[in-house]
Amino acid sequence: MNRRPLIAGNWKMFGLAADLSEMEGLAPHAARLTGLDIVLCPPATLIAQAAWRLKGGVMGLGGQDCAPAQQGPHTGDVSAAMLKDAGAAWVILGHSERRRDHGESDALVRAKADAALAAGLTPILCVGETIEERKAGAADSVVTRQLARSVPDGAPASLVIAYEPVWAIGTGLTPSAAEIVEIHAVVRAALMARFGADGAAMRILYGGSVKPANAGEILALDGVDGALVGAASLKAADFGAIMEAHPAARAGN
Repeated sequence: MNRRPLIAGNWKMFGLAADLSEMEGLAPHAARLTGLDIVLCPPATLIAQAAWRLKGGVMGLGGQDCAPAQQGPHTGDVSAAMLKDAGAAWVILGHSERRRDHGESDALVRAKADAALAAGLTPILCVGETIEERKAGAADSVVTRQLARSVPDGAPASLVIAYEPVWAIGTGLTPSAAEIVEIHAVVRAALMARFGADGAAMRILYGGSVKPANAGEILALDGVDGALVGAASLKAADFGAIMEAHPAARAGN
């Protein structure tokens, strides 16, 4: 199936208003690479400003999390409807740092995904194993369990899955090419078994220490529909190089 590639950048808890110049620096790359979807997920404090600066451009904006409730007495939470109102069209959910730092369960991630879809946002839903789970030979079972419990019933084909091995996030380590292909095939099989044709159409991104030096190899692998990029998305030069490394870019699309 011909799935449109997606490169998404997760700024995490970095970025002030002055850093939006880096986002604007990506505009020439994004305008040229019409065969890719490009999404940036800055902190929630910057989404409205970023939407104003990028108005009329081809890059999409996303949040890094959303509450399961649409409104209510939940001090400090940001709802999916609020993200959309600020200018976001996407939202990252279930990132391992949220699961680790905030104790987010699969059930909570699923509730957040339901809320995001109801508000008209496209979830980028993260799954991935720890180094202990991989060493124990449990990577496949961990990822399939997270998919089964985190992805809502009736999820549309537009929902995106990001496979991010926890042990590769921010460490500079990456799985081998064979390991990435294998786990992406496991994810695809689980999605197709549950959602049929929609599962075949869902995009599966790789995330975990993606940088200009390894992006070309990773993005060319079978079953990899793009990347969820962390630290390298903070600088226009680095993120632009990753975008340019995609085979669709090299093909002149």
